Amino acid sequence: MIATTAAVGAVATGAFTAIVPALEDGTATSAAADGPYDAALASSSTALEKAAPAVSMVPVELAAEAESIEEHVARVVQAADLAELHAKQAREQAERERVQALIARGGLDGWIAEALQVLELPQSLAKPVKKIIMAESGGNPRAVNNWDANARRGTPSQGLMQTIPTTYRHYVHPDMKNRPITDPVANITAGIRYMIDNYGMSTLERGGRTNSSGNYVGY
Repeated sequence: MIATTAAVGAVATGAFTAIVPALEDGTATSAAADGPYDAALASSSTALEKAAPAVSMVPVELAAEAESIEEHVARVVQAADLAELHAKQAREQAERERVQALIARGGLDGWIAEALQVLELPQSLAKPVKKIIMAESGGNPRAVNNWDANARRGTPSQGLMQTIPTTYRHYVHPDMKNRPITDPVANITAGIRYMIDNYGMSTLERGGRTNSSGNYVGY
């Protein structure tokens, strides 16, 4: 056994002894000794790699860059919101100026604009309200109906929206209750409020009542 060890050579490698060929002077070759050791080490490393969970590492520079991107997006969104807000305010201001210009000029369009403003209704109703007025009075604030049933009862319809006195007093806007029935703006407020109360906003939006043929029907 001793002779064999001397001839072949024994190399201790940690937990095991590797038997390797010996040179003529009795020393073991390093290549022969390293082979089995490297194989064992590689096998152990592979096992550790399989056992260890994969960890995703984000460099600090990338994390900071991602944060800066989020901040940039937030600033862009905020800027867009502010721009839309400013645009909306500009549109509203332009609309207010348009309505005030209409009111200042007077006339039918101005009276309608003012009445809608007093009633806090959208100016988009101006067109259907004008349609009703033209059908009722032809745009004459002093128009009086002397031929219908109301006239025969002694309560003729009057003004732009052709309201009878009792209807006018009941529906005229409170801020204008002291104005006469033929006051253009006051008369319009009474007519609009009466129509909404009795026929609904949808009827006002359509420009008044119509028959099956689509022709205007008085209210």
